[in-house]
Amino acid sequence: MDQTLIQVRELLLGSIPTIVFMLILWAAYTVLVHKPLMNVLAERRSKTQGAIEKARADVAASEAKTAEYERQLREARTAMFKKQEGRRQQALQIRSAAVAEARNKAQHQVKEARAAIEQDRKAAQSQLQQESGRLAADIVRAVLQPAQAGGGR
Repeated sequence: MDQTLIQVRELLLGSIPTIVFMLILWAAYTVLVHKPLMNVLAERRSKTQGAIEKARADVAASEAKTAEYERQLREARTAMFKKQEGRRQQALQIRSAAVAEARNKAQHQVKEARAAIEQDRKAAQSQLQQESGRLAADIVRAVLQPAQAGGGR
């Protein structure tokens, strides 16, 4: 068993330089590779997160601008429709006034035409009465003349 212990001791003593070398290698790896790599990854993550946050902020700002644009567009459309409705109402009023004026003018012309027709009717009636009186006198003369001519024989 002494022999085994001696071999283990020699093995342990022989492994000390390997252990020291591994510790130096681990320390060098940590200082030279691992810590700078972690720093770069942390910086990259912060930049990535910053870019993502900036992108989210930009998206939110663009959505706000889009909403504002759409609101202004709706307001402009509403104003345009109100102007169109005002113009339509004005055109309807003008049309109604023109129709009323035309109706009044037509009624005035109808009244004048009726008055003229009434005057023509009265003139024709008086002319017919005069003509009928003259015709009656002519008829009476025509009837009486032959009788007078025949009675004188």
